[in-house]
Amino acid sequence: MSANVAFEILYREYYVRVYGLCRRLLASDSLAEDATQEAFMRAYRSFDKYDSQQPFWQWIAAIASNHCVDVLRKRNKTSALFAASDEDDLEQLGEDSSKQDLIGEIDDAKLVADCLSELPDKYRVPLVLAYFRELSYDEIAGELSISRSHVGVLLLRAKTRLRRALEKAGITEFRP
Repeated sequence: MSANVAFEILYREYYVRVYGLCRRLLASDSLAEDATQEAFMRAYRSFDKYDSQQPFWQWIAAIASNHCVDVLRKRNKTSALFAASDEDDLEQLGEDSSKQDLIGEIDDAKLVADCLSELPDKYRVPLVLAYFRELSYDEIAGELSISRSHVGVLLLRAKTRLRRALEKAGITEFRP
C-alpha cells in the first residue's frame, strides 16, 4: 500500500476526532475546521517521519493541539492568559491535584461540550489537553510554556468553573 493511500485511510478515520480536539481547544467551528486541515497538511508533509509502530492518534493529536496553541498565541491571548497566578491558589492545588475522569461521569456529552466551550481559553486549553489529549502536567506545562504548578492551578480553576456551569445547567451529581 502506498503512503498516499495509507494516509488517506488515516485521514478518513481520524478527521472527526481531530476536528473535535481542535473544536474544544479553539471553541470555534470555523477555526477548528481550518486547524484540522492544517494539522493534516502538516502530518501529510511529514508522514515519512511517522513511526507506524506508534498510535497514529497520539501523533496527529500532538500536531493538532500544537497548532491550536500556536493559533491562540497568534491571537495574543495565551501569553497574557497563562501569566503567573496567585500563590494562594497553590495551597488549594493539594486538595484537588489528582487527575480524575471528570468528563466520563457526565451522560450528556453535548451539555459538557457546550459548558466547556464557554470557558475562557485560559482554562479550557489546559483542561482539554489534560482530559482529551491525556497529557501530564509536565507535558501541558511544556506546550503552554508555564510551570507545572501553574498547570495544576489552571486545572483546578477550570474544573471549578466547569462544575459551576454544569450545576447551573442542572447536573448536580458532579464530582471531579
